[in-house]
Amino acid sequence: MSEGYRVSVRALCEFTAKAGDLDLRFTPSPTAREGIEGHQMVTRRRGGHYRAELPLSGEYEELTVQGRADGYDPERQRLEEIKTFRGDLNLMPANHRALHWAQIKLYGWLLCQQEELDRVELALVYFDIVKQQETLIRESFESSELQAFFKAHCRTFLDWARQEMAHRQARHSAAETLAFPHDDFRVGQRPLAEAVYRAAASGRSLLAEAPTGIGKTLGTLFPLIKAFPEQKLDRILFLTAKTPGRKLALDALAQLDMPPLRTLELIAREKSCEHPDKACHGDSCPLAQGFYDRLPAARAAAVKETTLDQSRLRELALAHDICPYYLSQEMARWSDVIVGDYNYYFDQSAMLYALSTQQNWRTAVLVDEAHNLVERARSMYSAELDQIRFRAIKKQAPKALKGSFEKLNRAWNALNRAQPEGEDFVIQVQLPEEWLQRLQSATGAITDYLTEHPFALDSELMQFYFDALQFLRIAELFDEKAFLCDLTWRQPNRGRKGTLINLRNLIPAGPLRPRFEGAHSTTLFSATLKPAQYYMDLLGLPDDTVAMQMPSPFKAEQLEVHTSRHISTRYADRTVSLGPIAQLIADQYREQPGNYLAFFSSYHYLEQVLERIRADHPDLPVWSQDRRMSESARQAFLDRFKAGGEGIGFAVLGGAFGEGIDLPGERLIGAFIATLGLPQLNPVNEILKRRLDEQFGQGYEYTYLYPGLRKVVQAAGRVIRGEGDRGVVHLIDDRFARGQVRQLLPEWWDIH
Repeated sequence: MSEGYRVSVRALCEFTAKAGDLDLRFTPSPTAREGIEGHQMVTRRRGGHYRAELPLSGEYEELTVQGRADGYDPERQRLEEIKTFRGDLNLMPANHRALHWAQIKLYGWLLCQQEELDRVELALVYFDIVKQQETLIRESFESSELQAFFKAHCRTFLDWARQEMAHRQARHSAAETLAFPHDDFRVGQRPLAEAVYRAAASGRSLLAEAPTGIGKTLGTLFPLIKAFPEQKLDRILFLTAKTPGRKLALDALAQLDMPPLRTLELIAREKSCEHPDKACHGDSCPLAQGFYDRLPAARAAAVKETTLDQSRLRELALAHDICPYYLSQEMARWSDVIVGDYNYYFDQSAMLYALSTQQNWRTAVLVDEAHNLVERARSMYSAELDQIRFRAIKKQAPKALKGSFEKLNRAWNALNRAQPEGEDFVIQVQLPEEWLQRLQSATGAITDYLTEHPFALDSELMQFYFDALQFLRIAELFDEKAFLCDLTWRQPNRGRKGTLINLRNLIPAGPLRPRFEGAHSTTLFSATLKPAQYYMDLLGLPDDTVAMQMPSPFKAEQLEVHTSRHISTRYADRTVSLGPIAQLIADQYREQPGNYLAFFSSYHYLEQVLERIRADHPDLPVWSQDRRMSESARQAFLDRFKAGGEGIGFAVLGGAFGEGIDLPGERLIGAFIATLGLPQLNPVNEILKRRLDEQFGQGYEYTYLYPGLRKVVQAAGRVIRGEGDRGVVHLIDDRFARGQVRQLLPEWWDIH
């Protein structure tokens, strides 16, 4: 065939043969290594005549189906599909067994065609990796019966494949004629769009510092959609750190008004679950029951939609009585632009990265507000376990687990005793190997217990199991240059002290590098990506990454920037700084009444200044961020910033109100920033400084200065949101006058 489609037997079955319930109950399964060893064990038992890993292929119209059957015994005319498992085979869900039968029946027809057989015996060989025993389920089939089965599944798949090819062609045609949705680009927006397109054309990564107000979201999405046909892109992934970023992306895509384009919004499971009180299986949740029976109709309806945002996806899913979250997971396979959180691509078990790799997608990745990725990636590749929590779980554990749990606790206590007296925080020079071995044994014991008693453990013990497995996975990545292991002593209100064991990722470059290599092109953009080398080093960006700074649409006369050289906000000087800061805020407010934000390095410092203002200037209207604000409380805080309103909102720098909020025009006319935003001086940050100095020669800058000034610029960026805005920013600390600090501030600022 000159043109056509190719599909593996496995992928064909995954699409056409799934049926029955969605069942996400955790049951231990063999590791990849155990699966390979199990297959090898079975094939070794078969003798020299046995043909293992038999390549097979066949055609139906323009579809080619291919794969490798596990094994064929020509003497018995028996084709085998080998599946490894743990535990009770009778507990295997029926839909899994049906999928296995579909797979071997497709191989059966391909074999009959290749070997010219009229009849063949098909056998599912289930190999228990613990007992090393086989269970055979056999059935004989006429080749004509297998051929009909093959044709039916190929027809279903081929109809879908033709539809998807037609969609791809329509998408590319629409992209070629797509026009920018506004009369002209904003200042800085055109160079950004051109740089993104060039990065896609050359298959390189781009680090783009683009100021607030130039339309970064539209300026990055538009060129990539234009690149769909020429660069043969399969998917665009728009990844965000926070919910507002997703909304901006969806709004920008709506402006483009390109009907063939399918857009999907991915939402976390806990935010999209319709029945949070139920488990994800058909015996508990009505939307899991018969999920795969109703999925094809829901999928067919969903691909007709231009935008599958959270609300529309929910409507479609409920109309077909299936789970919205798992419909969104399915639609990730069939959408053109996918909008979701960073973790969908960068996390250790990231779905979009796995799909991109498995499907061999040519993917363009956009990372919104990319300055957040360093800290987010560090958290993705870190883990911790709490001894006090473990002790409580140990008391409730089944008898079969007591022994391994007790050994783990003894190893934990021995590790604690080896620590220096009187120190609450202790860096571990190397991983605690004996403790890790006991942890491995404990997780193995839980796995064995679940094999015999599936679904028998309570949620707390299961959570410990998952946390322990994550800890062990991170321990496998451990590298003393990029990770830190430490112990922190904890004292509950009642009971014995215990330790919290942390594996902290310090430099996420290693885990992230394959993610960037796996994408055709990645563009990371933000208003604060200075200096570029900091992000290239810590994120592991490719050596040929292009770094660019886009011109600002704002003019110096729009923003008065004042530095208070007579005030120090250093910890030792804070008490004497309270009066001058309170007076400065009061003077500015009385000179120009309106809405202001005042940012401080900590809640304690905020509360001290707030108390002083209320004492010395009781007429000033003020309100404050609380330590634990609910979503509604945060919204109420923002709602006080009304056009024409007057007052000062007090907030912590780097918190919920330091970035990602939009208060245009008179809703916010000024900001006071009484800190350089430098991270706290503590043992972890000092170790980080030392490691970064050893590797990059800029320990202080990478640990303290650059992250701190980034928060300052983000907070100041709340003031000027549009070309018609006017405002004032007070940088309150004598260190803002230093040249090293000034060069990290926006070039368009005229600082007094």
